[in-house]
Amino acid sequence: MAILNSIASWLMKKRMHQIELFMKYPHDVQNEWLLNLVDTAKNTSFGKKHGFKYITNAEQFKSIPLQDYETLKPFIERTRRGEQNLLWSTDIKWFAKSSGTTDKSKYIPVSKEFLNGCHYNGGRDMITFQCINNSETKLFTGKNLALGGSYKTDHFGDHNSFHGDVSAIIIQNLPMWAEYFRAPDVNIALMENWEDKLEKIAQSMANENVTSLAGVPSWMLVLIKRILEIKNAKTLKDVWPNLEVYFHGGVSFTPYQHLFENLFGNSQVAYMQLYSASEGFFGIQDEKVSNEMLLMLDYGIYYEFILVTDLNESNPKTYNLSEVQLHKNYSLLITTNAGLWRYQLGDTIQFTNLSPYRFIITGRTKQCINAFGEEVMIHNAEQAIKIACEKTKTHIIDYTVAPIFMDGNSGAHQWLIEFENEPEHLDYFIKILDDNLKTINSDYEAKRFNNYILQLPTITCLPKGTFYNWLKSNNKLGGQFKVPRLNNTRVIVDEILKSLK
Repeated sequence: MAILNSIASWLMKKRMHQIELFMKYPHDVQNEWLLNLVDTAKNTSFGKKHGFKYITNAEQFKSIPLQDYETLKPFIERTRRGEQNLLWSTDIKWFAKSSGTTDKSKYIPVSKEFLNGCHYNGGRDMITFQCINNSETKLFTGKNLALGGSYKTDHFGDHNSFHGDVSAIIIQNLPMWAEYFRAPDVNIALMENWEDKLEKIAQSMANENVTSLAGVPSWMLVLIKRILEIKNAKTLKDVWPNLEVYFHGGVSFTPYQHLFENLFGNSQVAYMQLYSASEGFFGIQDEKVSNEMLLMLDYGIYYEFILVTDLNESNPKTYNLSEVQLHKNYSLLITTNAGLWRYQLGDTIQFTNLSPYRFIITGRTKQCINAFGEEVMIHNAEQAIKIACEKTKTHIIDYTVAPIFMDGNSGAHQWLIEFENEPEHLDYFIKILDDNLKTINSDYEAKRFNNYILQLPTITCLPKGTFYNWLKSNNKLGGQFKVPRLNNTRVIVDEILKSLK
């Protein structure tokens, strides 16, 4: 295994030359991809409708109206039923089902170019950066334990297509070299019943040599705790002594990091953040010392950006990569090699560096609390709760927040929190949370002034397992399902509280 590890890590490191090229020439690489995408799709129904054959530069491309799932849905549904050459030039039979934080299902087209050029390249590059950052890596002496979803077959007369979690589509179509290092067995990895799957993964992997983990933090915690039970161990260091990296994404890692550090029991384990979604693989944390991510520019995706402050305009100005500025909130637009054209992803980011382009995720365009003009974004909440946990030596499992509407014009925020260990003094925890929200969000601070608009937040401590049971009752067990963090209505909060009765 040592020789195989040396060869594999050497091959991965060779990729750095190509990465350095797009870091050095980002705008050239992006312009080349734009013209390539437009030329490839010029004879599709969408391409003919929008005159792709006449587009020769980025400014002309901006004449295409902004798209979202609803505008592309008619093309996607026809593709699911067997029509081809609508959004993309090659045949598409796989669709990534995206649920996110809403009940509406989206079916994101997955072409062979998208699968190979985007998601598989992303998986390769996250390993490349781990090899670069750890010259003594033993990653290839063991297995990567990845939590994946499942997929189903759709029958439309004589035509079959497939939909499922993007992780399941990736696993089902993995190249042989990648399958060799992945675990658990594909028959377990693609099981549909999530609880049975977690149990079988735990039983089958408890005695394996696992060197890396990949999956959404909330579900990975459930798996880790079950494995520790099976092995009667206190930390994973006693179970998997060669574990060296945890690749995570999907939700903010901030509320979970202390829990993982305690459960791993090994300060040498690296944490690498990924920005991967059903719509594409966009960013990878490439440095040990920072959780910023490098924008990956050669995956067949062309990027554009809209200032969050302009989102409510009927025709907001869009910016190319060469036009973005540091520390401004942008909504992400993507054009992909699976037929998403100028697609409004719904995520917001801030650039922290422009050479190379590194960024942080700041939230969702539709996930915030603005019931009273406070405009609290997800990154505000994550930062404030992190500080409150650190100062009170507490850890949380999950949380969600919604407004409380009171008589007159005032209100408050109600936090439902499932603690791993509850703070000794809850009032002190609330004060720290509130004070830090005031510090990092001037709109929140203004609304909290003298309790005129917003009163002190309230926290409802939930029994352990509440969020898991709520997800289960809504048939939302699985890696692609996450607890919504911030809500402008009380629908979810009231539903969770009602379930406790």
